[in-house]
Amino acid sequence: MSEHTQHLPFPQLPASHPLVRYGWDSRFANVFAAVHAGRDLVPGRIVRVDRGRCDVVVADGDGVRTVLADAAPVATGDPLAVMCTGDWAAVDLAAGHVRALLPRRTAFVRATSSQRSEGQILAANVDHALIAVSLAVDLDLGRIERFTALAWESGARPVLVLTKADLVPGPALEHLVADAGGAAPGVPVHAVSALTGAGLDTLAAALSDGTSVLLGVSGAGKSTLANALVGADVQAVRAARDRDGKGRHTTTTRDLLPLPGGGVLIDTPGLRGVGLWDAGEGLARTFAEIEELAAECRFYDCGHSGEPGCAVGAALDAGELTERRLESYRKLQRENARIAARTDARLRAEMRRDWKAKQAEGRWHAANKRGGGR
Repeated sequence: MSEHTQHLPFPQLPASHPLVRYGWDSRFANVFAAVHAGRDLVPGRIVRVDRGRCDVVVADGDGVRTVLADAAPVATGDPLAVMCTGDWAAVDLAAGHVRALLPRRTAFVRATSSQRSEGQILAANVDHALIAVSLAVDLDLGRIERFTALAWESGARPVLVLTKADLVPGPALEHLVADAGGAAPGVPVHAVSALTGAGLDTLAAALSDGTSVLLGVSGAGKSTLANALVGADVQAVRAARDRDGKGRHTTTTRDLLPLPGGGVLIDTPGLRGVGLWDAGEGLARTFAEIEELAAECRFYDCGHSGEPGCAVGAALDAGELTERRLESYRKLQRENARIAARTDARLRAEMRRDWKAKQAEGRWHAANKRGGGR
């Protein structure tokens, strides 16, 4: 948000505005009016992106309609600035173009699997990050910690959703809920079953006040959960493999779906890999108890490996901290540091290339000038 708009008043937006149920509010409206007033543009929310074009929901009288728009005017080489599901846009209905994107409040970003050290944005302007975890297979606490760190880093509030709860008897389910919660302190945990409907009402109520993004690996039951929350078969579903519980990619795009009880849901394809991306703050929140212990160590650069006065080591000895939890913290910290170093190296290389290009351009102009323009 630019300096000249961030201090403007935010008049209350009428609840009857047709885009309110899609997340439109007085802050977005104020920014849109300040920047795009008088340009024959209308606000709209991107509900689907597919190969340079997007579906955008816009107001239409007292209701809404979905239009197809070309994204070429906002195309960019920056992978973190590309248009994505959840973005609010300024739309030229006459030309069928998205002319600009409104500043994002939050963005869920992961590292790509390429060697270029780039981030990939999965969803924008999200309030709740739903981390779907299947109870049909053993809990992967390290993966829960990874997703939770990225969720905190995005600016959204993480929510753990343990799917397929009907497969687990009551006493065992309570233990699994406790284990999952231990990997994400302070994060609400919902055990749900799309088959029986257990837990769905409580989860839907928690999502009724904003935008949620549904995340998880293939086979976590995301599409089934999305259908249950929406109350219709809006996403294709395929069974997970019996031998390992892994699913197939049934969702291939990121779709924004209105929920009957309020709020909207962005369903995403299953993620094979979830690399950290500049997730220092997210890791600090995910492992808050270790960060607090580390602050009490005698040495500020304590490695928590037997140093005298190590509060982390003392917590391990007392059984207040598990070795698994500490090792997961160390692993994710190392990964985050490697990504940061690779990104810095890439940026330095790009700066060197730009500098050399400018130098070469300067030499060409100087030679051309000496030669009298010949």
